[in-house]
Formats: sequence, C-alpha cells, structure tokens
Amino acid sequence: MYLVKTPWLLKKLYPQLTWDINKADRCIYLTFDDGPIPIVTPFVLNILKQYHAKATFFCIGDNIRKHPDIFEQIKADGHAVGNHTYNHLKGWKTDNLTYLDNFLQADELIGSNLFRPPYGRITRSQVKLLKEARPDLKFVMWNILSGDFDMDLWPESCLDNVTKNTTAGDIVLFHDSLKAFDRLEFVLPEAMEYWSKKGYEFKSIMF
Repeated sequence: MYLVKTPWLLKKLYPQLTWDINKADRCIYLTFDDGPIPIVTPFVLNILKQYHAKATFFCIGDNIRKHPDIFEQIKADGHAVGNHTYNHLKGWKTDNLTYLDNFLQADELIGSNLFRPPYGRITRSQVKLLKEARPDLKFVMWNILSGDFDMDLWPESCLDNVTKNTTAGDIVLFHDSLKAFDRLEFVLPEAMEYWSKKGYEFKSIMF
C-alpha cells in the first residue's frame, strides 16, 4: 500500500525533511530514483531535453560505479544529482553505523548536499547522524508518488496519479529503473506534454 499524495500529518511529524517547494512558483520538481542505468536513464534524459526541463536524480552509488558515463551525462545535461545510498539500504532495517558508512561511500562519488532515503524510510537517529557527518545535507522527500514501481498498476492509472494530483511546488517521484520502465516509458512523455500545456516549468532542486 502507498499513498499518491503525501498526507499533511506526515509532513508535520517530519518538518526537517523537504516534501515540497515554494507553491507560489508555477513549477514542478521532477525527481528520479535508483539510477543511473542503461536504456532507462538515457530515455529520461532525452524526454527532459525535448521539454527543456531540468530534474533531480537521486543516484545509487553502486550504479554510478557500474555506469559512470551515464552519471556524467546527467550532470552534463544540467540536472541536479543527489545521494540515494550506495546499495539502496532500507533505513528501518539497517543499523545506524552501517547506514552512515553506506551514505558516505556514495557521497564520495556523488558529492551532493541532497539526500533521499531509499523507500522513504529513515529513523530520526539516522537523520541526526547523517547531519552530523554532513551539516549542509538536505533531506528531500516527495509530495507526489507516481507509483511507477508498482508492476500491477496500469500505465494509464500511473499517468492519472501524477496529472490529477500534481500542483505547483510539488516534488514528483519517478524511478529510472527497469522495474518501473513499462509505466515510465508511457507516463513521462504524456505527463510532460500535459504539464507543459498547463504552463508549468520544470526545475532542479537546489539549496
């Protein structure tokens, strides 16, 4: 089970995490988790380029190690990058020191002050530990979850998730992963066209 739109109560419980950005700007913040990988990440980059859009990619360190050329292309295209741990660790099931070490291992490759915990699952003590290690760190969550990772979800339903719920200032979560590609390949160009006609801009997240 997952919620497409993040409930206000969760945001209130974790105010130190970023869930959305200035609602006054007519802008949508597209984010992509779990890359970089062949086929899917280049597809995303191509679609973004068609719409002169900038996005933020939360990358897994081990995927950067395997595909450094794609990681460099993300940056060359002017997108922001963020840390998503080295091995996509689930914070709730990982001891604090292991989690910190995995974050730092990825940080050596990524060097970003943006971090998104895999699965959105991180403990308060892990937040504190990572902030102590890197005081400038910003924890970026999301306000709209596309559901593209859900292999039982029809692509059309995934498209409805984002087009019917996204408004100005929202951080939208997609995945540049093989698991999500059946839905992402359909949804991303359709959603970009829809939002563009509505007059939205697409910016990277920067603090």
